[in-house]
Amino acid sequence: MTDTLASHADHELNRGEPLIEMDDVGKSYGAIRALRGINLRVNAGEVTCVLGDNGAGKSTLIKIMSGLHPHNDGSLRVDGKEVSFSSPREALSHGIATVYQDLAVVSLMEVWRNFFLGSELTAGKYPLAGLKVKKMKEIADAELRKMGIVVKDINQPIGTLSGGQRQCVAIARAVYFGARVLILDEPTAALGVKQSGVVLKYVAAARDAGLGVVFITHNPHHAYLVGDHFVILKLGATTLDKTRAQVSLDELTRQMAGGDELTELSHELKR
Repeated sequence: MTDTLASHADHELNRGEPLIEMDDVGKSYGAIRALRGINLRVNAGEVTCVLGDNGAGKSTLIKIMSGLHPHNDGSLRVDGKEVSFSSPREALSHGIATVYQDLAVVSLMEVWRNFFLGSELTAGKYPLAGLKVKKMKEIADAELRKMGIVVKDINQPIGTLSGGQRQCVAIARAVYFGARVLILDEPTAALGVKQSGVVLKYVAAARDAGLGVVFITHNPHHAYLVGDHFVILKLGATTLDKTRAQVSLDELTRQMAGGDELTELSHELKR
């Protein structure tokens, strides 16, 4: 699995090398302040877990890194150079790929068609170019087998796969097309324990291959299984920013649940 990921990296990544750096990044939508003062590092060979409840600012953070929305304040650097993406394609050209919770797959399309969705291999010149169907099937099947997913038929609709398998297809697709940074939006949110384990194993494999992974989640247990660095957002601001060595699972869970606010509420209820 790790060999597959490493073979598709654009260039050799050094573990700990900063790929994305955010300094005092903020985002406003009119009078609404969605993010403020965000400082974040995404390093090669590490999983950065961003946690928070609904409305915490996780989605806005994803949109800035993936090129959907530009930031208003602060600086965003990729490979040490300041950038402000104008589109997801521009972010992808810098090696930043996002796997959203809805996966951007077409359920009724075949597995191989979804693997190459939007990046199909063609033969000939437009507008008479044909698809290299056989080649795409061979590549998709080989890549999925290397990461431990064996589908009954590469021609079967992707909607017939399990949730964990669909997540892995989407992740493998992003890596195959040159991702150096993987942004995963709640990849285990709708999955059971076994299927979540499949996804988390692949997240760990991506990290071990030297990619920088941004794992967006509201589940501290899943985050702590694979995370190297933890950031908790609340109302658009950072409330916790610690490495694995600096925080325990119990503390991470307590902070996610409300931390001191939860303790204060408990005292009030007891009275």
